[in-house]
Amino acid sequence: MAQGDGIGHETKGDPEPAARHAVAAAAAGLVRPGSVVAVSGGATAHAVAAALRRTPGLTVVTNSLPVAGLLRHVAEEAGPDAGAPTVLLTGGAPTRSASLVGPLADQAIRSLRVDLLLMGAHGVSERAGLTSPNLAEAGTNRALIESANRLAVVADHTAWGVVGMSRFAGLDEIDYFVTDDALAEEARSVLNGQVGRLILAGTTPA
Repeated sequence: MAQGDGIGHETKGDPEPAARHAVAAAAAGLVRPGSVVAVSGGATAHAVAAALRRTPGLTVVTNSLPVAGLLRHVAEEAGPDAGAPTVLLTGGAPTRSASLVGPLADQAIRSLRVDLLLMGAHGVSERAGLTSPNLAEAGTNRALIESANRLAVVADHTAWGVVGMSRFAGLDEIDYFVTDDALAEEARSVLNGQVGRLILAGTTPA
């Protein structure tokens, strides 16, 4: 469901749509109008991009073709004077999940500085940190992290405990970890001890 899993940004029978959209709404609340943000590939990051469509004056750097397409459509509908996001697409070679990766993407990303990176995650675990099953995607994710002043990881609870082949960041590099309130207590304890701030988006009735 998240980046690098070999599927698109939307899948039939998605088991966690409520969690994904709750996470996206919470992550969008971290973004200041007029800032420069980066949005990675993946289904949850795509949902974040959709939640950002009404945040005025953004510049969005992305290596995700679906994210770029979504925000371009928003800009076309809003018109030139409506404060819709300006989109910068990195270039690179597309993965099966339509993320642009590889040397061209990495070079473009490393020439930029962004205020906040909103990054989806295929896998998150205490020992491995953030991982991807795609080596090239992991390298491009690393370039995105290095370009950002702050890192916000967006992932629903099902990403916890998943370990991909290639590690690209440790938990202690994360400024914000945004997930849903179905995350297990043990995982919450680990994250509270290692990330800058754990944000739990509510999906269950009070």
